[in-house]
Amino acid sequence: MTVLIIKNCAREGPGTLGEILCSNDIGYEIIELEHEEEIPDPTKYEALIVMGGPDSANDTTKTMRQEITRIENAVKADVPYLGICLGMQALLKACGGNVIKSPVKEVGWKDLQGKGFSLELTPTGKKDTIFEGLETTLPIFHLHGETVELTDEMKLLATGKHCRNQVVKVGDNAYGFQGHLELTTEMLDTWLDEDDDLKQLSSEEVKKDYATVRDEYERNSEKVFTNFLRIAGII
Repeated sequence: MTVLIIKNCAREGPGTLGEILCSNDIGYEIIELEHEEEIPDPTKYEALIVMGGPDSANDTTKTMRQEITRIENAVKADVPYLGICLGMQALLKACGGNVIKSPVKEVGWKDLQGKGFSLELTPTGKKDTIFEGLETTLPIFHLHGETVELTDEMKLLATGKHCRNQVVKVGDNAYGFQGHLELTTEMLDTWLDEDDDLKQLSSEEVKKDYATVRDEYERNSEKVFTNFLRIAGII
């Protein structure tokens, strides 16, 4: 079994998702778009996973056009899909939705009022296998300035206070998460050093917030990603 993973940005890798793939002896191939690597035919893989990055799904670059086309091909072929942040927005763009400026730029663990970002499962989300075994309210780490508009055929599985459309399902097995459940301690350290938006925050406070929810966050991450792999029929 082989999973295709597309990295839009060198620092935004699969994180805990990669760890779960390895622990289940699931092979995967990573395509680095920053190195201008060509994206292979996703229908040759058991699943397609697209990570985040600072670009926009609205960009008209050759790389983004190729990415959108490959995602569209995968969804049409019923290849299980998981998109995170930009990967979620690219999914919506590829399937007829819109990517627009978010009413609030969500960065880190908390909003400007100091309240933690969270996902609230919708009635549809509570019934979906992707959230099996999880609570109806989940903490989430954010790093985005855009959001999405759904088509009538898409399902909204989880909402947020400031940015409503947080988790989206397209068809039977294509999922998009606005937040970063794949986050690890090492990734967070790198992002704090390199991301311009995160540099505006206190790294000490961000790390402290992570420590507070880390155990719960890792459990949620493992359940969501394992559920996706089961939906995909890989485990």
